[in-house]
This record gives sequence, C-alpha cells and structure tokens, in this order.
Amino acid sequence: MVLDNIEKLLEKYDNGETTLQEEQQLKHYFAQETVPPHLDGYKAMFQYFSVTSEEQFTKDVPLKTKTSNLYKWISVAAVVAIMFGGYMQFNSSNTLEDQLTDEQLLAYNQTVEGLQYLGIAFNKGNEKMQTLNLVSSNLNEGTKKMTHLNEFSKTTNKISKNK
Repeated sequence: MVLDNIEKLLEKYDNGETTLQEEQQLKHYFAQETVPPHLDGYKAMFQYFSVTSEEQFTKDVPLKTKTSNLYKWISVAAVVAIMFGGYMQFNSSNTLEDQLTDEQLLAYNQTVEGLQYLGIAFNKGNEKMQTLNLVSSNLNEGTKKMTHLNEFSKTTNKISKNK
C-alpha cells in the first residue's frame, strides 16, 4: 500500500505536479535504508538533493571598492574646456566690423543681402514644388480609383455576357 502510494507520488513528481508536502514525503521515504531495488535511482537522487541543500558557500567574495578617478577627471577637464571655449567665443573683443576695412565690410553686407534674396527665392520655388507634389499625389489617387473602376466595369461586362 505504501509502495503503491510512493510510486504514484513519483509519477506526479516526474510530471512536475507534486506539492511541497508530497515532495517532503518522498524525501522521508527515500531517507530510509531499505528501498525496493527498482527505486534505487530515486533514492540516490533524493539523497543528493538533501546533501546539497545543506551545503553553504564559505569563501569570502572580494569586492572591488576602488573606483577609478580617471573618468571623473576627464569629465571635469571636458567641462572646463567647453566653458573656456564658450567664454572665448562670446567675450572676444574683436568683432567682424573691427577686423574689416570699409570696402570689405560693404562687400560683406552686400553678399549677406544677396544670399538672403537667394534664400527667399528658393523658398518661393519650394512652395511651388509643394503645390506640384500635392497635384501629383491627387493624380495618383485618381489613377488608382480609375483602375478600380475599370475592374468593376470588366466584372459587370462578364456578368452581363453570361445572362
């Protein structure tokens, strides 16, 4: 009777359907010295589980507490370099007008004005291209609808010929 119950529990154990209490029953049963010969494999397995569950790791795990300060100093140096560059950029006393002669400054201003007019012309052309793109997309949609209409017409012709 007990052996029959143990075999049923082993079948449930193999299928992964046992509860913790049923597994405790199996552990206690296989802790005995006498077990039927056909269950010797289970005895070795449960004895192994009971031995390994009592094992503990006793070695010390060394923890590296030293951190490298190199990365901290690199980040500090990068921040200082960026701040120095910004300071030099915004606080330079030499402006473009101070460096150029009157003729060069006049040429510079005319060039800037010409480039602004060129930018305005490009923007107008871009607006017209957007209008053309809109017309093109509408034509493509109309073409798709015409294709569907042609297919409908072909189907209607086939039906009317069959009648």
